[in-house]
Amino acid sequence: MRKSARYTTLAAAGLLALSSLTACANDAASTASTSKGDGKGTKVKIMVGGLDKVIYLPAMLAQRLGYFDAEGLDVELLSEPAGVQAETALVSGQVQGAVGFYDHTLDLQTKGKSVESVVQFSQAPGEVEIVSTKAEGDIKSPKDFKGKKLGITGLGSSTDFLTKYLAVKNGVKVSEFTPVAVGAGPTFISALQKGAIDGGMTTDPTVATILDKKAGKVLLDMRTPEGSQEALGGPYPSSSLYMQTDWVNGHKDTVQKLANAFVKTLKWMSTHSSTEIADKMPADYSQGNKVLYAAAIQSSLPMFTKDGVMPAEGPATVEKVLKAFNPNIKNAKVDLSKTFTTEFVEKVAH
Repeated sequence: MRKSARYTTLAAAGLLALSSLTACANDAASTASTSKGDGKGTKVKIMVGGLDKVIYLPAMLAQRLGYFDAEGLDVELLSEPAGVQAETALVSGQVQGAVGFYDHTLDLQTKGKSVESVVQFSQAPGEVEIVSTKAEGDIKSPKDFKGKKLGITGLGSSTDFLTKYLAVKNGVKVSEFTPVAVGAGPTFISALQKGAIDGGMTTDPTVATILDKKAGKVLLDMRTPEGSQEALGGPYPSSSLYMQTDWVNGHKDTVQKLANAFVKTLKWMSTHSSTEIADKMPADYSQGNKVLYAAAIQSSLPMFTKDGVMPAEGPATVEKVLKAFNPNIKNAKVDLSKTFTTEFVEKVAH
C-alpha cells in the first residue's frame, strides 16, 4: 500500500472533492450478493456514479471488452445519478464495489467506515467549470463567482465542494454565491440555456454538448493532469473502484480479478483511439452523434491512469482540498495509507 505524498494545494483538493461527489452522483441503487465463493461466475455488484459519464467509462468498457467474463466474474453494473448515494449503497452492503470519486474514502474514514480505492482510474478530476454565453462577460475567473448562481450535481457532492473551494481560494465567501443542484446532461444544459444558472461544474459528454451548442465556454479545465495541477496544485485522483476494506480482505481473489480486468481496460484505452473506444460503448451513449462523443472521450483521456496505480501525491492533495471545506475532515486525523491500496494493481501482469 502506498502512502500518499506531500504537498499540493487546497485548491486542488477542493476542486477534486467537488468533482468527486459529482462523479459519485450516479452510484446508488442496487442490491448485491456477497457470495464468498470465488471462482467462475463469481457475482459482484458495482454501483457507478453515472455509467454514461466519460469519467467512469472504464466500468462499462471493461464489460464490453469481455474482461470481467475472462476473469470468471459475473459483474452487474448499476447506475444512479445521485453521487452521495453510491457510498451509501456500498456501506449498507447493497453492492460490493462503487465506481466513484476517491475522496469518499477519506470522508468515510472520519465516520468510522474503512473503505479503500483498489483501482485508481484517474489522476485528475475530469471536471470542467463552464460559463454560460450570457454570463461569460461577467465571469472571467472564480473571483467573479460573487452573486452568481452556479450549477452543481447535487448539494454535498464533489462538484459542490470543488466549487466552494475555488470560490474561497479566490476571495469569495461560500455565502456570497448560490449553488444550484442541476444534475448533469440535459438538465444541466437546460439550466444553463434558460439562465437558471450562470455557470457550473460538469463532465463530458455534457461539456462537449454545451460547446457544440455554443451554450457556454470553458472557464477552468480539469480534465488533464496539467489542468488539475493549475487549479488544485497537484494530481487529483478522482474516479476509482473503491470497496469496503473488510470485504477486500475477505475476498482477495475476487478483488484481484476485478483489478486484472480494470487494469487491462486502462491499458487498452491507452493504446486505442477515442473513436475506437466510442465504438465499443453502448450506442445510446453517443446520443446520436458518434463524432461528438468520440471528441468528448478524447478531451478526457489524459485524466486516466494506464496502470490503476494511485498517483504519489494525489491523496495529500485531496486531503488538503477536503480540509478546506469538509467539517468532518477539517478537524480529523486521516490515515491516508488506509484510503487506498496498490496491492492488487501491482500484481497485474503488464
